[in-house]
Amino acid sequence: MKTLEDYMRMPYRMEIVEDQEEGGFVVSFPDLPGCITCSETIEGAVANAVDAKKAWLEAALEKGITIEEPESIENFSGQFKLRIPRSLHKLLAEHSKREGVSMNQYCVYLLSRNDAVYSK
Repeated sequence: MKTLEDYMRMPYRMEIVEDQEEGGFVVSFPDLPGCITCSETIEGAVANAVDAKKAWLEAALEKGITIEEPESIENFSGQFKLRIPRSLHKLLAEHSKREGVSMNQYCVYLLSRNDAVYSK
């Protein structure tokens, strides 16, 4: 059985979001449901997040709640195969050439930009 220290060392993903309405920053751990805190500054929010994570884990261990381990990035290769229409392939090749980058870099840029928009 894992201890509190074991769980504290695990790389749980921390999300920091600026609170546009109230001001300050809200921090949560998506793999630890309900583990959330806030502060006026990013530094304060991160410090509070460590305390919130510890308190959440202590309570879960005390109550015998199953604690999910964070998903490891090691499970992902960074590669996937994608079939696209030839016309789109042509456009992507032309745009990446015009930008002076590989088509792979250009597609990563486009995916990252769109993912950031849809993640909000």
